[in-house]
Amino acid sequence: MASISRQKIGAIFIGLFFLFQNLVFAQEAKLTNIIVTNTRDDLLLYLNVEGAFREKMKDAILSGVPTTFSFFITLYLKRNFWIDEKIADITITHTIKYSNIKKEYSVKRSWENGEAKIIQSFREAQKLMTEIASLKILPLYKLEKGVPYQIRAKAKLSKLTLPLYLHYVLFFVSLWDFETDWYTTDFIY
Repeated sequence: MASISRQKIGAIFIGLFFLFQNLVFAQEAKLTNIIVTNTRDDLLLYLNVEGAFREKMKDAILSGVPTTFSFFITLYLKRNFWIDEKIADITITHTIKYSNIKKEYSVKRSWENGEAKIIQSFREAQKLMTEIASLKILPLYKLEKGVPYQIRAKAKLSKLTLPLYLHYVLFFVSLWDFETDWYTTDFIY
C-alpha cells in the first residue's frame, strides 16, 4: 500500500477548505424584477441583479480595484416550427471605481450618455451598478402588432485583468466572480 506524505495530505486539506469555503459562502446572483414595457416610440427594459455584491468584492472595490458588470440582452421574434429570429443584441456595462483620496464612488453606465456619476454612498453606488431602468431595446416601428417576442437577459462580472504577480497575492479575486443564468420574458406586442 502506498503511503501518502504529510505534504500531500496538507495540500488536500487546504484545497478542500477553499472548496468548502466557496460552497458555503457562495451567493447565487440572479436577475429579478424583469419588466418589458414601452413608451409611445420605444420598447423598454427594466431589471435588477440580486446577490452580485459579496464582501470580498466590496473589499476589492474599496481598495481601488475597478469592477465591471456586463449585461447581455437579446430580443427574438418567436416563430413556430422554425428557429427564433434575433432582432436585437445589446451588451452594456456598468463600472464602479472608488477613489480613496476623494472618498467617492464613480459609476459609469455605458447606455447613459457616457458620463460617470459621482456618489458618496456605497449603497447608492451599488444600486446604480445592479439596476437597469428604461433601457431602450428597439423602436416600436420595427415590431409587428400581435406577434410573439422574447427577451433574454444575463448579467456577468467581467473578468479582472491584473498583472501576473498580483494573481498570486489576490487569490480571492476568483471567489467573487459571478454570472447569472439566462432569464427569458415572452410578450406579444
